[in-house]
Amino acid sequence: MMTLKPNSTLDTEPASAVAPAPGTPWPTISREVEMIISAMEAGGHCGVRQRKPVRTNWRVQATVRLFIDQPGHPARTIFSRDVHSRGLGFVTPERLPLGYGGVIDLPAKDGTIVSIACTVLRCREATAGWYEGFVYFNREQNDMDRLTG
Repeated sequence: MMTLKPNSTLDTEPASAVAPAPGTPWPTISREVEMIISAMEAGGHCGVRQRKPVRTNWRVQATVRLFIDQPGHPARTIFSRDVHSRGLGFVTPERLPLGYGGVIDLPAKDGTIVSIACTVLRCREATAGWYEGFVYFNREQNDMDRLTG
């Protein structure tokens, strides 16, 4: 299930540790995150050989709210690596619990926020203080061009 929320256009400021307030620009990823993702790709740590669906490189800051989280718990910040119609690869400074469902909020190219029900399938340490993982979309998303352009 996909829901759209209004938001302004994307910004190029470094990513913050919390999700933006409604009506504020959605931050892009920081240079540090870009370097971590690039190093993982260069070192072959991203598991590219295992991936069957065609994926699109797409690097943005997103948030995940897990159903296990207590009310009032802040959304968890993740940084996408790539995306396809069934899921999204990411890096994050916080280990996410495996197997738990939630909702991921992704910035669309038109400035809206797309919310997609998902499940955390993988989250493992990639380097000191950083984890790489994958969330599976609970329903196939056939309009990924809306997000990635």
